[in-house]
Amino acid sequence: MEIFLIKLLQFILSISLLVLLHEGGHALASKLFGVRVEKFFIFFDVSIGKWSGKLFSFKPKNSETEYGMGWLPLGGYCKIAGMIDESMDTEQMKRDPQPWEFRTKPAWQRLIIMVAGVTVNFVLALFIYSMIMFHWGESYVRVADMSQGMKFNTEAKQLGFRDHDILVGTDKRPFKDFNVDVYRDLSEAHYADIIRDGKKMRIALPGHINLLGMLKSTPRFVTPFTPAVVDTVLQRLPVAEGSKDSIETPAWKIGLKKGDKILALNGKAVDSYNEFTDEISRINDQLTAAKSAADSLRLRKVTLVVSRAANGKQDTLATTLTTDLKVGFAVASIYQLYEKEMTHKSYSFLESFPAGCKYGWDVLAGYVSDMQYVFTADGAKSLGGFGSIGSLFPSQWDWFMFWKMTAFLSIILAFMNILPIPALDGGHVLFLLYEIIARRKPSDKFMIYAEYTGITILVILMVVANLNDILRWIGVMQ
Repeated sequence: MEIFLIKLLQFILSISLLVLLHEGGHALASKLFGVRVEKFFIFFDVSIGKWSGKLFSFKPKNSETEYGMGWLPLGGYCKIAGMIDESMDTEQMKRDPQPWEFRTKPAWQRLIIMVAGVTVNFVLALFIYSMIMFHWGESYVRVADMSQGMKFNTEAKQLGFRDHDILVGTDKRPFKDFNVDVYRDLSEAHYADIIRDGKKMRIALPGHINLLGMLKSTPRFVTPFTPAVVDTVLQRLPVAEGSKDSIETPAWKIGLKKGDKILALNGKAVDSYNEFTDEISRINDQLTAAKSAADSLRLRKVTLVVSRAANGKQDTLATTLTTDLKVGFAVASIYQLYEKEMTHKSYSFLESFPAGCKYGWDVLAGYVSDMQYVFTADGAKSLGGFGSIGSLFPSQWDWFMFWKMTAFLSIILAFMNILPIPALDGGHVLFLLYEIIARRKPSDKFMIYAEYTGITILVILMVVANLNDILRWIGVMQ
């Protein structure tokens, strides 16, 4: 429960900050051009019966704006006078236009008002990334410095890769650290440069490998090779995530020690921790088809072959995995394996801005590139709702990860809002561009129907995304 609350608190704080500044951008631009802002709310104040839906609200003296917070945490809004928006205040539009209303202002001013929120989110993301560079700098292991190379799946090996190949780069660019950009580049590249047995080689690639397939396959297309050597043995584990009750781990019970090497699982030889986790994933797949508790227990009973660090002796050990298939040991992380090869860059205050802007731009470019997969069957299944977003935050409060995630979400919020979907900022921008080019406004009736259409599309997307979260949680979908 404690872990859930920490993740939830980070998620709410991050989203509230982003929504506040996004809507603040609209409000500031509106006031700049003399347009009244009637309401400025974090979250939506959807009324229920006689209840207004407001958790709290206030209106400063001599101000036309009511500030407050609603109960429905699906974003927020800034109600601009004389504008057809999600509030669907059509009665206001029936009255005579007033000089302080949105609809009476020139199209170029209305356009600035509509892009202000997105602009604030994008600039905010670049600023946060810049301050991360200034305060923490960059620490990473270059892919080319990973001397043990990579572990490849069958598809990759059919293209010519071999386990322990060291990736250098592609025709797109050299690799930096190992992240999703490695998969993106390999999926679009026509060749990859590698080092094999100390020799430089080039492997031809098709240029159109499915990125989602690379990421979702088990095992993945490529992962850093990690030895199956025990680094840490946990004595106890919670019976469930966030639970205060705990049990002794299988690893502790069978006496695993730091430095012990896993050689086989259930009679299947494993040459790395990568293969060990792949075998655990296969057991998990079998568990989903188990028809009884006895079947589940049988599948969780496993045999490990271990080479002891103390004397090199091989032991065969029988144990029962936890209900969530944990053994209770950890191997060294990439940063521990390559501690001596770590690259760290520090940035001065002025240097941090170009570095942060470049990083933010790369994040945006990668996200935009991945949008092509949203319109595929696998892409639709990959959509995530509030649960998926919240799970991205760490289980312990970490300001570095909090700000990095907040910047990432700010970029997503900016990009999603500028999409040309009615009810989003991008929909309004689209109609304003039409007005500027055609020199006539779309009718109020058309705008109302467009708003309803856009809201319907957004609700459907939200339902699908959150339904995916539920299906993943109950184990129906991976």
